[in-house]
Amino acid sequence: MAARNTTLNLSAGAASVAVALTLVGLKLWALGETGALSVAASLADSAMDLMVSLGGLAALVYAARPADEDHAFGHTSAEDLAALGQSLFILVSAAAIAWAAGARLVSPQPDPLAAEGRGIAVMAASVLLTVGLVLWQRRVAARTGSRVVRADSLHYLGDLLPNLGAILSLWVSARYGLYQVDSVVALGAALMLAVGAASIFRGAWDALMDRRADPEIVEGIARIVRGWPGVRGFHDLKTRTAGSTVFVNIHIELDGDQTLREAHAIGAALRRAIIEAYPQADVIVHKDVAGEDAPQPAK
Repeated sequence: MAARNTTLNLSAGAASVAVALTLVGLKLWALGETGALSVAASLADSAMDLMVSLGGLAALVYAARPADEDHAFGHTSAEDLAALGQSLFILVSAAAIAWAAGARLVSPQPDPLAAEGRGIAVMAASVLLTVGLVLWQRRVAARTGSRVVRADSLHYLGDLLPNLGAILSLWVSARYGLYQVDSVVALGAALMLAVGAASIFRGAWDALMDRRADPEIVEGIARIVRGWPGVRGFHDLKTRTAGSTVFVNIHIELDGDQTLREAHAIGAALRRAIIEAYPQADVIVHKDVAGEDAPQPAK
């Protein structure tokens, strides 16, 4: 089952890369034919998708590698470093598109678009490819539970709006000669790109700075521990994220009169329960005697 899930996840990642690469090629051709900034914005979005998809595929492949002597906690922080670079690239692209769109809007004689029909055909094909990819990714994510595949699916679902906006601007240009609509759509797409890039940057930065995991995850773990049989209390619940992995450290308080075997069974079962609820978690459970003060750190 694990091998099959890995194969399904890799197939979804490979399909994502293939679709993104195809869309980049199609939109490059459409941009040359039409000169539409809305197509340029959609092209930049597809280029971002290609980088994100490559990163997701690399993460799926990398996730199969165990920690080694030099990387005791794995290699997942490479995802965050890559995300920082991606977000900066996206911000530069968004700024360039917004600048060009603004200049075209204030121009007394905006450049007319050309070959709108070809551009619409390309963008319609982009929508169909994206919908097909999203449907496959959702099927895989439902089967394997992969958060990487699920996140990539949500990302592509959000990309449908810029594609539809480009179709609208090309149609309005061809039908009514309102070339300014293209610049307005491009500005909206550039804003969406910038917001998305800022979110990616913030998440990657927080992970590299060892910020705690999502408060909902922390509270969910605490809820599991509070109700676990044999656990009389807990303290020092600490979390941090690296890439798609959440590292969890927790001290649980147990009956000091029970055997080591019994204490170990409680801790091991609790660890499995946390991982079952949060498959991306890497959990370490420390066992303390209930009623005794927690040991002080050495000075």
